[in-house]
Amino acid sequence: MAKRTETAGRLDDAARAGWLYYVAGRTQDEIASAMGISRQSAQRLVSLAVAERLIKVRLDHPIAQCLELGEELRKKFGLVHVDIVPSDSGAGSTTVGIAEAGAVEIERWLKKSEPIVLAVGTGRTLKAAIDQLPTMECPQHRIMSLTGNIGPDGSASYYNVIFSMADAIKARHFPMPLPVLVSSAEERDLLHKQSLVQTTLQLGREADVAFVGVGQLGEDAPLCLDGFLRPEEVSQVMDEGGAGEICGWIFDRNGKLLGGSINERVASVPLPPRETTTVIGLAKGKRKYLALLAALRGRMINGVITDEATARYLLSA
Repeated sequence: MAKRTETAGRLDDAARAGWLYYVAGRTQDEIASAMGISRQSAQRLVSLAVAERLIKVRLDHPIAQCLELGEELRKKFGLVHVDIVPSDSGAGSTTVGIAEAGAVEIERWLKKSEPIVLAVGTGRTLKAAIDQLPTMECPQHRIMSLTGNIGPDGSASYYNVIFSMADAIKARHFPMPLPVLVSSAEERDLLHKQSLVQTTLQLGREADVAFVGVGQLGEDAPLCLDGFLRPEEVSQVMDEGGAGEICGWIFDRNGKLLGGSINERVASVPLPPRETTTVIGLAKGKRKYLALLAALRGRMINGVITDEATARYLLSA
């Protein structure tokens, strides 16, 4: 999968800054804060948008409509981060577009000079995003996994991204040395008391930003495909009102964690507090509609990276 070229990325940034300045009416200081850049860089991007004739009566760039949808989503759900990518009906992959956008946002956080704790979940979309990251040197940061890196058969989980991410960015990394699900609540409590696990749990509470996948329920549920739950167990939690899952935590249509045996067996780190942490969910497509809407309604996440079609559904629901 090709990485975003420097020229294309620069024009995308110029389009975003131009839209924020001329359409949304943001000041250059506000643009700088929203994009994580200096005021001087924001000023140069706005000037570039004009020089490249992206600014006319309206923003002459495909990202303009995406920005408008993003602004509506931000207002509707009180989000701190929104990124909408163009929909591609011909794309066979469910990660194209949002994986690249996710990589850009992860890279933006990693470019910060001050130390941060960056948390990651697991899944196909996040793996595709991590594969897009350039090689970086980030010794000042710590990255940690919200989910276990052990599969149900004891093997390393293929879609756990903490190790491939650490290789790419050369930062201290803290895996969760547990499976996603254990046999009982008592076993989970015992495992969580281990000192190595306690360190990861504490980092989860301190995370500055988290990037997570949003999983649907059903026969094609990631938890089912990856062998953590049997099809009959997935059917049971759906009968109990389950609508989706993040890092193994199953929630209902209002974004509230389900009570009962499944969530009591989840060994993942609890999602960081949304009051202090930016928690960004990456998901798109009809299969994800219900789960993503529920996660936004319940503020399981306070940021989203998705595509136009999914954004329109979320706004109409």
